[in-house]
Amino acid sequence: MVAGTTCLLTTGAGADVTGAGDDGLFVDDCRHLSRLALRVGAGPLRVLRGGGESVVCTPETPRHEDPPYTVVRRRRVLPGRLVESVELTSFVATPQTVEVAYEVAADFADQFELRSARSFDKSDAVRGAEVADGRLVLSYARRGFERTTTVRTAPPARLTAGGAHWTVSLPPMASVTLQVCVAAAGDASQDPRATPAAPGDDLTRCARKGLADLDALRMPAPGVPGAVVPAAGAPWFLTLFGRDSLLTSLFALPYRPELAAGTLRALAAAQGRADDESRVEQPGKILHELRSGELATTGEVPYARYYGSVDATPLFLMLLAAHHETTGDDRLAASLQDAARAAVGWMLGPGGLATGYLRYRTDLPGLVHHCWKDSGDSIVFRDGTPAAGPIAVAEAQGYAYRALLGTARLATQVWHDPAWAATLTATAAALRDRFATDFRLPDGFVALALDGTGTPVDALASNAGHLLWCGLLADDWAAAVADRLTRDDFFSGWGIRTLAAGQTPYHPLSYHRGGVWPHDTAIAVAGLAAAGRRADAARVADGLLAAASHYGGRLPEVMTGLARESGAGPVPYPHSCSPQAWAAAAPLLVQTALG
Repeated sequence: MVAGTTCLLTTGAGADVTGAGDDGLFVDDCRHLSRLALRVGAGPLRVLRGGGESVVCTPETPRHEDPPYTVVRRRRVLPGRLVESVELTSFVATPQTVEVAYEVAADFADQFELRSARSFDKSDAVRGAEVADGRLVLSYARRGFERTTTVRTAPPARLTAGGAHWTVSLPPMASVTLQVCVAAAGDASQDPRATPAAPGDDLTRCARKGLADLDALRMPAPGVPGAVVPAAGAPWFLTLFGRDSLLTSLFALPYRPELAAGTLRALAAAQGRADDESRVEQPGKILHELRSGELATTGEVPYARYYGSVDATPLFLMLLAAHHETTGDDRLAASLQDAARAAVGWMLGPGGLATGYLRYRTDLPGLVHHCWKDSGDSIVFRDGTPAAGPIAVAEAQGYAYRALLGTARLATQVWHDPAWAATLTATAAALRDRFATDFRLPDGFVALALDGTGTPVDALASNAGHLLWCGLLADDWAAAVADRLTRDDFFSGWGIRTLAAGQTPYHPLSYHRGGVWPHDTAIAVAGLAAAGRRADAARVADGLLAAASHYGGRLPEVMTGLARESGAGPVPYPHSCSPQAWAAAAPLLVQTALG
């Protein structure tokens, strides 16, 4: 970072000045800071996004445990000075006390001293460090050459010769900002704000990268010689997943139809045949996950053949209908008629639409939640209260609606059963009417789910975009939902947050309660376009593609929900898979939706 004859050099993503090598704050060839190291809390910080004017960190936490706060470190270099702010933002409902400190030092080394192999005798130099009047002044004098570095803090910190220290009282769900101003031989100034700048987008480049990643993720279809399926993602999910493989194949259908054919045949071969609660299997139900490792093989985890998914079955029917509509392949549709009838039977049976909606229990082996937001804390009310099952999540009903209509078309065109087609169409219409009564919130948005008592789970969630995509909402309702989904509390500038910001359970570093998933955002783009909101769809797509430009054209599995800042890229989620199948396929859906 450069401003005139002032230059800041740092090493590592964390942006500390360490004094190692030639990093530091230089003014007119003199190093006025040889150390500026931030310490927050008792342990190390995990850097999520480094470099540039903004660095985003969190405390180190175990995998999938949400950190209690974020640390955003922003800096600006001006002629003769450095201004750095640290913003701590709480995402928990209890107060926190956080210790924050800066280690500060200035060696006043000359740039030629640092660049040269020659040693210089500076034993005659006079160095000082004085704390007075709310500032730390580091000084240097030698042979008539004199320099000072002045450090001020706001709010006032406890200053010592070695730095600054605050004990921060961080209120629940709130932010606190600290500031350090460093001036070379003068006073520091206020922190000016950067002006927005929009990076360029390249949908074609992103789509090509996605196709290359999908080709790399191809794997043999289990139980179907010669067929291929998309593995869900590297490094943890290189296997067949019902939901992931189905959505990926659906997004990629115009480009890689062989993935859809392989996925349909592999999942039909593994379709549920019996009632087995140990793996949540039921007749006609589509597989969630297939594993072949030691613990799955020995039964120590239930995932060798695991069926804990409420949405894989309607997605199977959606893909089957879409494959036929795209390719005209009557043979595949004919060969899978029995599997389709069994899948419809499961959807209409106990625990399914026979009770009004597709539901899942939360007390079964394996996952708590059987929807795409499958974290244990993902389905919550707006006040943070967890929803108790059996649960009917909104998007699964949208998938069921579209599955019924698509299967009805196949029943007419391929299986020549118009009576069944009429029954399926009527069932879909009844579901649409029922949903409008039960899922519409008083503010006009869509409930995330119904809990076991039928109470709408009122958190504002991105699942609404899936309903626009599936066409489940009437036009006036769809318009209201589209308006709400594109506001700034949902749209981070990079994509649609899984939960709108400002709600008690929102956390921008949560897997499913505030993070931004490219595939989820791509579905919202397709839903907005389907609702006639092409300008909004293009604006959201622009943010998603701008994010991809910071990753070489590749979209990650998930990003944090932190808002887009001028001159900085998206903040990555710390455990994101890359490449990941439905993220790789997301730009393909965007391209199809926007034409």
